[in-house]
Amino acid sequence: MTDALVIEQYYAILDSGRIEDAVALLDESIEFAIVLPGTVRRGHTRADMLDYLRGRPPVDRRHVLLRTSSAGDVQFAYGSVVENETKTTGYFLAAMHLGADGAIDAYKVSFDTEFSILTRELAHDKRD
Repeated sequence: MTDALVIEQYYAILDSGRIEDAVALLDESIEFAIVLPGTVRRGHTRADMLDYLRGRPPVDRRHVLLRTSSAGDVQFAYGSVVENETKTTGYFLAAMHLGADGAIDAYKVSFDTEFSILTRELAHDKRD
């Protein structure tokens, strides 16, 4: 996994159920915003993120990364969230800033249950 972007590593570790290992990629004083339908969860520490992740409902959830990129010290991911390997519950767009030590010191993600920026492409793929 060493060639993977940090954002790819983060989601892979998180989806494997190793929440503490995923949070270990974060700077101790990370600032984050998780934008969900009807609410925004913000935090300023690694402990805040751990509390958020532990407080999520227990669901077999996987982030399917459809696009990733990086520009200097910022990495991006766009994808879908799939539950129980069968149901797409929505789409997310995430960005992370990496500090000089490589730890994630800022993270923002937006999740929407309906809108996909790849709707046309995904519909085209289904026709093929």
